[in-house]
Amino acid sequence: MPGVTHDDAPLLADLMPWSVAPLRLGRGWPTAPDPTTLKTRWDALLKAGGPDRETLFEPTRARTVHSAAAQLPGRLSGTGPLADASDPCPDPVRVLAAPFDEQWLIPDHRLIDAARPELWRVADDHQVFAVESPEGMPLLATSLLPTLRAGRIRPLYRRPGGAEPNLAPGLPAYLADRLGRGVTPLDVLAWTLTTIRPDRTVPLTEDTDLWAQGVELGHRALWLLRRDGDRPKLPGGRRPYVRSPLPARPLTIRYDTEEEALHIDEGRISPVPPEAWDFRMGEVRVLEAWFTTRTQQGEPGTLSAIGPTTWPQQLTSELLELITVLALLADVRAQQAALEIKTQITATDLTTADVLPPPGTARKPASVLDHHEEGPAGQFTLL
Repeated sequence: MPGVTHDDAPLLADLMPWSVAPLRLGRGWPTAPDPTTLKTRWDALLKAGGPDRETLFEPTRARTVHSAAAQLPGRLSGTGPLADASDPCPDPVRVLAAPFDEQWLIPDHRLIDAARPELWRVADDHQVFAVESPEGMPLLATSLLPTLRAGRIRPLYRRPGGAEPNLAPGLPAYLADRLGRGVTPLDVLAWTLTTIRPDRTVPLTEDTDLWAQGVELGHRALWLLRRDGDRPKLPGGRRPYVRSPLPARPLTIRYDTEEEALHIDEGRISPVPPEAWDFRMGEVRVLEAWFTTRTQQGEPGTLSAIGPTTWPQQLTSELLELITVLALLADVRAQQAALEIKTQITATDLTTADVLPPPGTARKPASVLDHHEEGPAGQFTLL
């Protein structure tokens, strides 16, 4: 991707003005790679009584078992203190827990120090969350609610149903006029994924062919990051397969460059392109981080220590898909880096056209409430 320059390129913060701070979970046990583990942990918590329940909960200044909390928007859960709770575990939801790491979360506000309800209100099948990353790729995108420790989160849409794009008012129409072609909100995000720089500036072009190339690459990156639609596949002969079965309790992972094979203890997966193994976010290999999360043991006596006793088959399927995604995305990143993009539509141009700066209201969440949300201890929130 382009490096840092000083050519009056607009800031991402102005092009997508509404942003939300990342969620702060406060404790790790409400997140796990599989939903069954979460239900088991919940049951273990409620079976404990008194001080034991408090200890297992892992209290913080923001949340203890005596805290009441409103329901998360769109989710059913108890609202009274967990010290007295006997509720069934709320159905876990899929989240992006780390870069390229999809896990599950118990969607109960009483478990989360800072849940950012405004994000839950706009999370649906149409939404795309752009997540600023402090290292590696400057911007990630996901259809899942992001819970990773990263930078600010910028939803593409301010309202459910893909309504009211979170873009500077008039930006798509202005770009369409300069480019002589239609521009959708998803096109703007695709271009941004392709061109964003480490300093969070986004060079804009009026070259129609260059725009088309950048948008096409961005849409492919979006497809891979969101795992949306048809499942990604490498060309025949390059698809990874399990050549030797993975053990029931794997402990180690290593890569053989000559064999292009991933060794998980005595298990073996190949071919694994070196681009997939070397794919990093900062200094961390994505595949190693993904594997470590699923094999590390929680501290004995904590809820985090509760997990599968054997390696589930589903994890093998997810690993094969992750290898494929990283290999394909590495190719997209190489093509993105090869594009020569110079800012032709500047921040000054957008200011002259009254597109920038965005109005103050564009930096705040839209009012999307069309029903009462249950507040702490069952009382409805006053709207």
